[in-house]
Amino acid sequence: MGIIAWIVLGAIAGWITNMIMGGTEGVIATIILGIVGAVVGGWLAGTVLKVADVTGINIESIVVSVIGAIIVVAVYRLVVGRRTAV
Repeated sequence: MGIIAWIVLGAIAGWITNMIMGGTEGVIATIILGIVGAVVGGWLAGTVLKVADVTGINIESIVVSVIGAIIVVAVYRLVVGRRTAV
C-alpha cells in the first residue's frame, strides 16, 4: 500500500476509533494512532488469526484497522494515563 493510502486509512480508522472510544487526541495523533492501529490490526489478522490483511482502502481493511486502533488507543491511554504532572 502506498503512503497516501496508509494516511487515509489511518485517518479513517483513527476517526472511527475516536467516535467509538471518545478521545481528546488531536488530528495528527488520531492519524498516527490510526496508522499504528492499521499495522497492529493487519498483523493480528494476518499472523495470529490467519484471516484478512490490510490490503487497501476497503471495508475489510477498515474493520481490521479500527480493531487494531482500538487496541493501540487503549494501550496508549494506559501508558499516558499513568504519567503524573510535576
